[in-house]
Amino acid sequence: MPSAAPAQQSPASPPALPQPVQNPFGPNVYVFDPGMPVAQIQATVDSIAAQQVDDEMGIKRYSLLFKPGTYGTPAEPLIVQVGYSTEVAGLGASPTDVTINGHVDVYNRCLTADNCIALNNFWRSLSNLTINVTGLEGCRSSANFWAASQASPMRRVNITGGNLSLMDYCTAGPQYASGGFIADSKTGAIINGSQQQYLVRDSSIGNWSNGVWNQVFSGVNGAPADSFPTPPYTTLPNTPISREKPYLTLDAGGQYKVFVPAVRQNSAGTTWENGPTAGRSIPLADFYIATPGDSVQTINSQLARGKNLLLTPGVYDVDRSIEVKRANTVVLGLGMTTLTAVNGAVPLTVADVPGVDIAAVTVDAGEVNSPALMRLGKAIPGEGSGPANSAVHSDPANPTTLHDVFFRIGGPHVGKASVSLEVNSDNVLLDHIWAWRADHGNGVGWTTNTGRNGVIVNGNNVTATGLFVEHYTEYNVVWNGENGKTIFFQNELPYDAPNQAAWQHDGILGWAGYKVADSVKSHELWGGGSYVYNNVDPTIHASRGFEVPVTPGVKLHSLLTVNLGAGTLDHVVNDTGAPVSTDAVGVPSYVADFG
Repeated sequence: MPSAAPAQQSPASPPALPQPVQNPFGPNVYVFDPGMPVAQIQATVDSIAAQQVDDEMGIKRYSLLFKPGTYGTPAEPLIVQVGYSTEVAGLGASPTDVTINGHVDVYNRCLTADNCIALNNFWRSLSNLTINVTGLEGCRSSANFWAASQASPMRRVNITGGNLSLMDYCTAGPQYASGGFIADSKTGAIINGSQQQYLVRDSSIGNWSNGVWNQVFSGVNGAPADSFPTPPYTTLPNTPISREKPYLTLDAGGQYKVFVPAVRQNSAGTTWENGPTAGRSIPLADFYIATPGDSVQTINSQLARGKNLLLTPGVYDVDRSIEVKRANTVVLGLGMTTLTAVNGAVPLTVADVPGVDIAAVTVDAGEVNSPALMRLGKAIPGEGSGPANSAVHSDPANPTTLHDVFFRIGGPHVGKASVSLEVNSDNVLLDHIWAWRADHGNGVGWTTNTGRNGVIVNGNNVTATGLFVEHYTEYNVVWNGENGKTIFFQNELPYDAPNQAAWQHDGILGWAGYKVADSVKSHELWGGGSYVYNNVDPTIHASRGFEVPVTPGVKLHSLLTVNLGAGTLDHVVNDTGAPVSTDAVGVPSYVADFG
């Protein structure tokens, strides 16, 4: 989202971080026990927050894990503020096994005294615990605040005792927010506030306050009725296929395990309210616990021996592909783990096998161009631009799934990658993806952080639940496979095209955010937005936000385009839909149904 991003500054030196209690996951993982004094836990989380709350592009990564039990009391609540690159998670089998009496909050970031926003509050997560909202004073006591935007998932969270607010209305304005993603959670009242777009999937909510541009609910008990565009609610009673993210647990015997939830068809509601979550539990002994100092050769050797992979917090330099070749392998990152491409490598590849789970991993481009940052299935000539690839080893009932997988080209440093995510396998589930060619930070510029396409889907029967793709220089998403489904799509076209001549093709101005190939006969999308902000040359036009073949099997629902302050988007989909321009900044152009 456009914002006056400040120059990167080192935050004031916080107190020295307390040392974590010994655990099998290394120095950046803190495991809290309910027997610890609240003041001790509070001091630790405060120290980490002081370091991370402004460190948007830094290299520190933290995982804050809570053993089953209760933390904080009404008289002495535990208040956790979650900064950048920080994971907060419970270790119970159910979210009700860990209760925090207090808050787990994300507040606005005040870039200047009068510019307090959540637009850049990325890269953090909250999961698998109960928050009994209590404590703090005045406005801060009125809700648990999760004022975060992209790449800040909330999963398996149980909110009791108070409201959940997705904006921070307690600081000075303008209080903008641009998220977000909630899954497998139960809440009371949710205050959407300024959140421009949001996806809630397979959850139970008390009520939802309002909509801005694009709020999507899929399989959500208590969701508002479908009413797009007034208000802009898109509501699906069920999610066609879902699989929740794997998560770390600690059993009564003190043994760590990773629980892998089962696939659900036509799902609604949480996996845990009416009994234990279905799935399989894998002992930690079946994982290789990797650290950032490990070579790819070591990691691949462990994968080849049949191990799953647990990536402890940090930044991993990846000079050749981490290769996942075995069906049902789990790759789980802790603490917003990051893989950085070195010398043009593709940091992670997955063979055409079913049931692989890749979860909670961020992949960064490096200075040398990578053909892709992650590739599922065999490479197709032409860097993924060819026809759909029929993967004979895939399984519709056991899809390979990406959960909370994020990509960055530029931001922390110069990065270059032709494609961020290339999906060549059939029967894949993309559950919360953010592919981002950076619009601010380090190494940012039209010829500096080069990225042609964000996501290319060549496989058939691929479903995306929560697809955020932004700022790529050509089509942000290219969908070549048949029977694709997308539930919620958010896109910003590139800000930094230098002029119209540099951003057009085949007589078409600009490039669409979402392209379904002309050959495709079956595709469906629910809840999609494409935004324009050509701030380098505001005279630039883009012909359309969405570009699809006109054929009976291709159907799009609840589409919109928005102007964010510069440039013009002439149509919503193909040649349908009114333009958006600076004549009405922030006012969407809607197309309720197409095809």
